[in-house]
Amino acid sequence: MSNGKVFHFLLIVSLLFGASLQAKTKDKAIYRKEKNFWGQEKTILSMDFSHIKHPASPDAFEPVFHFPPIRQDTTGTCWCFSATSFLESELHRLGRKDVELSRMYTVYWEYVEKVRRFVREKGESLMAEGSQQNAVIERMRQYGAVPRSDYNGLLPGHTAYDHRPIIKEIKAYLKYIKENELWNEEQVLANVRMTLDRYMGKPPETITVDGRQMTPKEYLQNVLQLPLDDYVAFISFKKIPFWTQAAYDVPDNWWKCKNYYNVPLDDFYNGLKNAIKNGYSVAIAGDVSEPGKHGADDLAVIPTFDIPSDYINQDSREFRFYNKTSTDDHGVHVIGYKRYAGQDWFLIKDSASSGWKGQFKGYHFFNGDYIKLKVLAYLVHKDGVADLLKKFQQKQQNMTQTD
Repeated sequence: MSNGKVFHFLLIVSLLFGASLQAKTKDKAIYRKEKNFWGQEKTILSMDFSHIKHPASPDAFEPVFHFPPIRQDTTGTCWCFSATSFLESELHRLGRKDVELSRMYTVYWEYVEKVRRFVREKGESLMAEGSQQNAVIERMRQYGAVPRSDYNGLLPGHTAYDHRPIIKEIKAYLKYIKENELWNEEQVLANVRMTLDRYMGKPPETITVDGRQMTPKEYLQNVLQLPLDDYVAFISFKKIPFWTQAAYDVPDNWWKCKNYYNVPLDDFYNGLKNAIKNGYSVAIAGDVSEPGKHGADDLAVIPTFDIPSDYINQDSREFRFYNKTSTDDHGVHVIGYKRYAGQDWFLIKDSASSGWKGQFKGYHFFNGDYIKLKVLAYLVHKDGVADLLKKFQQKQQNMTQTD
């Protein structure tokens, strides 16, 4: 080989090696001092995001129809904010009425149903603010829906939500009920509703729409016409047999719903990605208490000091759920997708206070690796995952024949 050829060969090797090093850049962990929602300063482990190549703004995406983000303030009701936003987008996609729906109407009745189960289970059921996104579907089936303009869950003169005193008072009351075994369901619910009415206002029994008076259930059935039976939820856990339906094993699945489709991670991720690429938005739930998730930077990524991208798989995901470093602590709404700099990016609509710390108020960019490792469940219209549901049915048939 001539000297010139050797030089060019070494140059090419050097460039390829440099590109390889650049692709495997090690992320740097840093500590930040930040104030939380209540103005309390704390030190958090984060990372240097300056080298992350990501979409420049929400305008880089072609998002599905959605209303502007709404803050949940001091409440643990992300499950309702995200799922309701999802259903608002669904109404538009289905050619129904574009309307902002009341989050707090659903939350009110969710609290009531939690207390009902607490009584029926003799105190062995969770009473807290958190829940699952499919709970919105269940409460709508029971109680209907109303526009946000008809019930916002705020008393006159109040502009922000704070459910801490509500939950504190209800928990103290239920503690008394349990200690004294006063399991009169009708009486307990009546007393709890007085508490809710005092803090949130009484939800409407009827509303007026286009000059017609109707109940919330009639509004849901005759005006919104949401196909509530068409929404399906997915999980991906190795501890449960794949291609079966099972309960999502987290505290906020307080009623032990067993309708989640459990599929392998690749199917889980591709189902979500294909849905949003085809115009079906998705409500997702998972872990956001991570160094790679930072509201002020509008980003959620998996740092290399956590785990390199090539090692994110079913096992690494399972390990983090098992040791509780992946927990179900927040729900958001996926409204867009973009392939950028060789990676998947998802546009997220968020209701938490962290969503307003960055440049794009109420919006984040989630990297595909973050979805794979940290998103634990999602809710979507069945048509958005038609191929996955078909595969699920085929796998179940094969399992039945094998048995």
